[in-house]
Amino acid sequence: MSKISLHEADFEICAIRASGPGGQHVNKVSTAIQLRFDIAKSSLSDYLKNKLLNHADKRISKEGILLIKAQRFRSQDKNRQDAIDRLEKLLAKVNVPRKRRIATRPSRRAKEKRLKDKKHAGEKKQGRSAKSSLDNQ
Repeated sequence: MSKISLHEADFEICAIRASGPGGQHVNKVSTAIQLRFDIAKSSLSDYLKNKLLNHADKRISKEGILLIKAQRFRSQDKNRQDAIDRLEKLLAKVNVPRKRRIATRPSRRAKEKRLKDKKHAGEKKQGRSAKSSLDNQ
């Protein structure tokens, strides 16, 4: 897995007002950051673009735009860095190759145990029906 390089032109950052508690300060200052990343227009490889577009994430719109809202910190600079870090983390997560599944077969002992348990469950149910028919007579 290689380090993914992002260009400043790949995403737009705009400052917005943060929601939540904070009193007057929150109403006056735009410290939250909204990062818009257009996947199709980015400089990522086609492979990575497809993986990102097919990734199940509610932040990715149908048009292929990833929106990240960062408002964890009271500082705009820290929120900007947080948004970029979260974008890089998502790209790294998508870039991890899937592990190849190795087909396995159950052992003879496991098969025998499954059949024994199945037989036991069937006998238990059979015993229930035999008792209930004797009680009704």
